[in-house]
Amino acid sequence: MTSSAIGVDFGTSNSTAAFFDGTDPVLTPLEDGKFDLPSTVFFDFETGERKYGRSAIDAYVGDGEGRFMRALKSILGTSLEDDFTYVAGKRVAFVDIIAGFVRSIRETAEAFRGAPFDKVVAGRPVRFVDDDDTADRRAQETLERIFRTAGFSDISFQFEPIAAALDYERSVDGEEIALIADLGGGTSDFSVVRISPAGRTRADRSGDILATGGVHVGGTDLDRLVNLRKVMPEFGMDSRLRRDFGDGTITIPRHVFVSLSTWQKIHLLYDPALLREVKDYLRLSTRPELIERLAHVLEERLGHRIALEVERAKIELTDVDKAGISLAAIERGLSIGIARAEFEEIIAREADAIRNALDATLTNAGIGPERISALFLTGGTTAIPVVRRALLEAVPDAAVVEGDRFGSVGIGLALEAKRHFG
Repeated sequence: MTSSAIGVDFGTSNSTAAFFDGTDPVLTPLEDGKFDLPSTVFFDFETGERKYGRSAIDAYVGDGEGRFMRALKSILGTSLEDDFTYVAGKRVAFVDIIAGFVRSIRETAEAFRGAPFDKVVAGRPVRFVDDDDTADRRAQETLERIFRTAGFSDISFQFEPIAAALDYERSVDGEEIALIADLGGGTSDFSVVRISPAGRTRADRSGDILATGGVHVGGTDLDRLVNLRKVMPEFGMDSRLRRDFGDGTITIPRHVFVSLSTWQKIHLLYDPALLREVKDYLRLSTRPELIERLAHVLEERLGHRIALEVERAKIELTDVDKAGISLAAIERGLSIGIARAEFEEIIAREADAIRNALDATLTNAGIGPERISALFLTGGTTAIPVVRRALLEAVPDAAVVEGDRFGSVGIGLALEAKRHFG
């Protein structure tokens, strides 16, 4: 019997959904036959329509007139959680924008299934916010409100790495202690889980979860670091401004460059007052040609173009030693090279934070790395070589199991939805 419950993995960079079709969990095609949907929104000013996923990216890159947003999950647990933005002159709450995206997933899944979904198990990171239980709890409450606004009446949550463990458990033929590593766009989450064929039939799995842990570091953080180090100096970061009064110079303020490098803050920069501030820098700058580039980016709303190119180069460095960050959309012929070794140096502290979170999870489980029989990898950030090496070195004797990079959590959430709701 097909369930009326669905599992939804709303991710920082990509989202999936799956349901139990009576025999197996089934990933839902969410866009043009693809199961993963980029977590992006484009407000088309010409038609008044909201576009999601790849069509949102295409509309933005194709110079559509509108507002592009990405990585909105990252606002959960922050001061932006209850904030608003202006779209075509209208005040819109961030949570309502996210609810619209989640509603589009529900409606697409219902059209595929041919029947409604009113119950959902939603994935959540182990930590929305590091070291702040109150903010973490508030983030889940906000996410529950978002799913309710999106049309779900019964809402349950499951940790994303636990969901990935449920997916992996379908393939085992004996008892194992597995370390699940789910490294996505916004967080890096771990769980140590006892899995077995018999475990698949048990409703209560709390005794099989030995530990969970995580850190608020993901792929979008790595994008931000590369953007700041390699790209923003080409737009005037760390350049000097002459003083209005007196001699000497000062360093240009960094807040514009930090926001321009941060996915969820880029759209906040397109403000007339900020543009006036940047043009004031132009008057005082010792490198006015760089500030002119910055002003052009803000005037033409090209910030996400830069971020997309940085992300593309990061992904390319998974397979090659050198990549280029093309900025031709800003200035003809402008490109910045980056080597993998340089990229790894830029993100070294974040890679260490991920490894430390893994080690802490093992410590909390009360077991040594030699007890881990399998390391199950899911999430796009597990493909980054320096991060992957850190994970493998932590449990050198474990068999490495590659999960569906974007689908494992969604499949596990569908299994949990079947167990929880029937």
